[in-house]
Amino acid sequence: MSIEIGSEIEGKVTGLAKFGAFVELPEGKAGLVHISQIADAYVTDISKHLNVGDMVKVKVLGAAKEGKYDLSIKQVGRPDWEMKKKKPRETDLRPNVGTFEDKITQFLKQSDEKLQDWKRNIETKQGLKKKKRLIK
Repeated sequence: MSIEIGSEIEGKVTGLAKFGAFVELPEGKAGLVHISQIADAYVTDISKHLNVGDMVKVKVLGAAKEGKYDLSIKQVGRPDWEMKKKKPRETDLRPNVGTFEDKITQFLKQSDEKLQDWKRNIETKQGLKKKKRLIK
């Protein structure tokens, strides 16, 4: 039986590390369940969730090397599209306030301020070069 990406298989936990758990798969293959893929909740101590010798059902996420796989416990029983949903970012949650004209006015104001800062910075640097030439 070959191990396919996306399949769910049972394995035995053979070791625990700070970053994840090592799982022995059928046919002598091995895999790693990263700490972020152990449970839906934030995991700080893997030993609170898994012990060496536990039989666990895992989902194969990918192949790292020949005979070694990336695994997940928290994705077992879930369709692939469900895990690909991203959390909305803070910027996505901001309401769109104002009309198009208001947004253009605000953009132009910010753009003008940045341009003025840029010009001031350039003039300051050019003034320093002129002073250095006069001193020499």
